[in-house]
Amino acid sequence: MPNLENLKKQAKQFLRWHRERYHPVAAEIRAMLPRFRHLDDHQVLEANFRLSDAQELVARQLGFEGWQALKAGAPAMSTQVKQLTTAPILSGTEAQLYVADVRASCDFFTSKLGFAIDFVYGDPPFYGMITRDRARLCMQLVCEPVFVGDIRRREQLLSASITVETAAEIKQLFLEFQSAGVNFYQELKKQPWGARNFIVLDPDSNLILFAGPAD
Repeated sequence: MPNLENLKKQAKQFLRWHRERYHPVAAEIRAMLPRFRHLDDHQVLEANFRLSDAQELVARQLGFEGWQALKAGAPAMSTQVKQLTTAPILSGTEAQLYVADVRASCDFFTSKLGFAIDFVYGDPPFYGMITRDRARLCMQLVCEPVFVGDIRRREQLLSASITVETAAEIKQLFLEFQSAGVNFYQELKKQPWGARNFIVLDPDSNLILFAGPAD
């Protein structure tokens, strides 16, 4: 069982993140605390969030109904049991794209590639996320060059890889993007290792790979 003092520090960290409007914490608050579940990310960050709320969040993450239940139950629980019941499961990953204009980048992905805006943060926006099905891409504003020259194109440095499950889907996706006038770094191609893929070049020269089975 984690040390109680460390759990108190975790609660204070959640509280600090909320006060600093750190966007990823909104999803955690909404998922763990029932009274926040009807709110979107922006509303969660604008809502009143106290230390007691942060402590309840930590408690619920460990399977307790609240902070008092955690304090009462912690001494009686063995570390081994808790490791079995709270082993972390990686449920997803998000690629980070460095862009010069978050809004313009979101417009490209929504109008050309069929993504939808999950959120944008800041005025003007400096961070955002777009989604299509289970694929998620984050947009991070960067106001100066991140890569030297055209190294991404020369070395084919991918910013994200997105997959589909069937050969028919990857062909259909390529035709969809082609009809939308998307700029390709590499058109649909069958690879020796049994995949069929293509690479999209976004307005910030990010290379986005789309791949599926060859047959």
